[in-house]
Amino acid sequence: MTSKAFGLAQLGNAFNDGALSNRNKIINGAMVIDQRNAGAEVSPAPSGYTVDRFATFKSGAGTFKVQQSTDAPASFSNSLLLTVTGASTPSGGDYYILQHPIEGQNLSVLSLGTANAQTSTLSFYVKSSLTGTFSGSLRDNPSSVSYVFEYTINSANTWERKSVTISGSTSGTFPTGNTAGAKLVFSLGQGTTYATPTVGSWVSGNYHGSTTETDFIATNGATFYITGVQLEAGDTATPFEHRSYGQELALCQRYYEFGTYKLYVGGNGANLLIGRLTYKTTKRATPTITYNSTGIAGGYHPPTASGAASVNGIDAELNGTEINFGYTASAEL
Repeated sequence: MTSKAFGLAQLGNAFNDGALSNRNKIINGAMVIDQRNAGAEVSPAPSGYTVDRFATFKSGAGTFKVQQSTDAPASFSNSLLLTVTGASTPSGGDYYILQHPIEGQNLSVLSLGTANAQTSTLSFYVKSSLTGTFSGSLRDNPSSVSYVFEYTINSANTWERKSVTISGSTSGTFPTGNTAGAKLVFSLGQGTTYATPTVGSWVSGNYHGSTTETDFIATNGATFYITGVQLEAGDTATPFEHRSYGQELALCQRYYEFGTYKLYVGGNGANLLIGRLTYKTTKRATPTITYNSTGIAGGYHPPTASGAASVNGIDAELNGTEINFGYTASAEL
């Protein structure tokens, strides 16, 4: 798959078929938000979120590190960088993937899994120390159907834009509520269990990539940068939709946020303190709360129990003179 030019005529035709804004179903496709790591390197194993909304999963002996990078194509400031730290040739059930789950409510416009399923187009910028054929997939939530695509990296260490047109699937299960509606995958290498020779059409089964892809994980020190990831309705890749930093952060905080909370009341320590922490953004679902001492001065005093956690906040209780804690709230798909 090669890069495409985007002229004014093409742009006009594309916008006639869709909205000028809110086209992109991918959150943080420009990799500008990195709440967890603030640009630091991480080595998630066997899985974990890295740059917001993008998680890696692995099964096999190979290892890699991930970080937000400032190496980016024109009009972008950031990318996601993967570097192989321990090469391995995948076989059998081995797999190494970068995955972005898409909430069903954001994907419902495509009517996937119905007779009215719509065509969509995936586009992204990629730069790698390796050249050759690479692959990925779009899968339904239970991974019962997969659309595997291939793209070609023509020049090493050079930013290239790729686009892939994905036909609408009339089969499979694509929820339209607040759970994952579909999962977008960029394959970094996998064994035969998760590879298929069927490329460019929907197929039954759980597949991450093609049987003819270049296994990124097999080359020690190999680098893979990606940014500008966009999935939109229609058969034409439009220019990347840049949202403001504040908009992108709020979209990411629907799934994950961190912060601190303090409630202080003078007294003898026998008070029952009841505090209400309101999240920065309403969560997708009731999140998992983790208390910690990060950023806390003057004594770490978490509540004795989570209290009534909801999509909006936490009711925190503690016997004493203050409640003082750091927290993370995760409602990831």
